[in-house]
Amino acid sequence: MVEKRCPRLQRDGVYRWFSELPSPQRVEFLCGLLDLCIPLELRFLGACLEDLARKDYHSLRDSEIKANNPADLGSLTNLTDEVVRSKLLVSLALLGSAHREAAGVLFRTLTHIDSVINNYGLQLNEGRTGDEFLLLFTMASNHPAFSFHQKQVLRQELTQIQNIMASTSKNPGTSTLNTMATYPGCHKASAEGAVLPAAWQTNDLVGEASV
Repeated sequence: MVEKRCPRLQRDGVYRWFSELPSPQRVEFLCGLLDLCIPLELRFLGACLEDLARKDYHSLRDSEIKANNPADLGSLTNLTDEVVRSKLLVSLALLGSAHREAAGVLFRTLTHIDSVINNYGLQLNEGRTGDEFLLLFTMASNHPAFSFHQKQVLRQELTQIQNIMASTSKNPGTSTLNTMATYPGCHKASAEGAVLPAAWQTNDLVGEASV
């Protein structure tokens, strides 16, 4: 029955499609799938993820401690700095679901996006800037460490960024990632060929996460 509904060729197409998605859309899609899972499926997937994450535990331990330390996160406030954005991406990836205080620090930093764009004239379609902001707000608005209200605010900021990028996407040379579907988010394994941010490449992640 499963094979009739989802033949091998179709599944391979889905895998290939997913591997080619930009990181923000990968995160949204995965969170959407998790929302569709029943409790026992989630527990099983949790065990699988725990086993996979254990392989990088020691290499990421120092970065994980900093990612959950409000004092360390408090120094990452300059969203116009590409290095700071990379560190924030790593911090969101390693932020524990129960670390509300650390999430609060990140929330205060991210909600300054309006002043960053308006006061500093940050161009979201220059280089990887827009893609990094899309990923930052996609991760944050789906992360369980943030409260429901915080995620609602972050989702509104994400929509604003999408609209800004969409309104300027007609200009030559702008980013091809100008729109992204907004799904109701949930509370990374990368395939070959996936479009991942530099900060999420394994070799860069540990080095760039050092605050």
